[in-house]
Amino acid sequence: MAHKLDLIGFGGVGQGFVDILREKGKKLSNEQNIDFTIVSICDLYKGSLHHPDGLCLDAVMKAINETGSLHAYPDQTGLIRGLSSQETIEKSNADSVIEMTFTDVKTGQPAIDHCTWAFSNKKNVVMTNKGPVALAYEQLQNLAKENGVRWLFEGAVMSGTPALRLPEVTLTGNDITEVRGILNGTTNYMLMRMEEGMSYEEALTEAQSRGYAEADPTADVEGYDVLYKVLIIANVILGYPLKREEVTCKGISDLTEEELTTAKRAGKKWKLIGSVKRTDAGVKACVGPEMVSLDDPLAGVSGAMNAITYQCDLSGPITLVGAGAGIKETGFAVLINLIQIVRDN
Repeated sequence: MAHKLDLIGFGGVGQGFVDILREKGKKLSNEQNIDFTIVSICDLYKGSLHHPDGLCLDAVMKAINETGSLHAYPDQTGLIRGLSSQETIEKSNADSVIEMTFTDVKTGQPAIDHCTWAFSNKKNVVMTNKGPVALAYEQLQNLAKENGVRWLFEGAVMSGTPALRLPEVTLTGNDITEVRGILNGTTNYMLMRMEEGMSYEEALTEAQSRGYAEADPTADVEGYDVLYKVLIIANVILGYPLKREEVTCKGISDLTEEELTTAKRAGKKWKLIGSVKRTDAGVKACVGPEMVSLDDPLAGVSGAMNAITYQCDLSGPITLVGAGAGIKETGFAVLINLIQIVRDN
């Protein structure tokens, strides 16, 4: 039986996920006996479609590629257009909602509402947004449990690199006492270029030209992106209900040429590190630039890559390195969460 999906938000990641299903759907069905059917797509700007038997993904992408919207999707019996996100979530026959809207990281909206509506209607949620997980983890997790559904969000930390699934599955049995990592590819790329002699402004301009940094780079360069990922790690991996105001946060915009030279002379590298550590008093968390020794596995992570180290009592330190962003990579994170839901059922 097909597992039916609502897609809420249809930007680059949503379109990338559809392309993954177009490419891998038959293989998943034949080899894994897993079938996903998209019954709804709802986007604030591109329009919305719902068909209880499923949408034609080739026709969806043809409409998007040719017109930039879903309005050119061909009419057919049973097709419903124009539903809002709330109407889509509450009225569709989907089993799971994939939440991929642009979310305000200060409020977690509209994704928090999308999760609330989905859980209240007995639907699982897979999401790529950091905001709701960082700001409303306990509230939403409890609501999902009360309604007997799943809430998964692998893509919120390191895109398709399984930063949450690794400790949950592979490292089970360990007590993880500390997690620290390079959780923002933009700043890691900039620091590499600054070590090579670029100024902060030159490195930022280049990062923007390569698509690593937004026109407004504040969330990256001031550490806020890493801050929200630290909150997720504390809540999900260490099981500690950390709040935003409990995390000290500093970005890289104030790093001086003198500090870069000092690190080089000491045989160290500057990295923007997010860390969460268990202490006798609870959990201590911080985000900020650190001079990292060359024998630290994080020191060798260059460019726009991400990395995370788990301090484990049985297996010892484990470091995971991989892409922390990207359309296909984040689409893959959605896919592995959905496969997990199907297999667990």
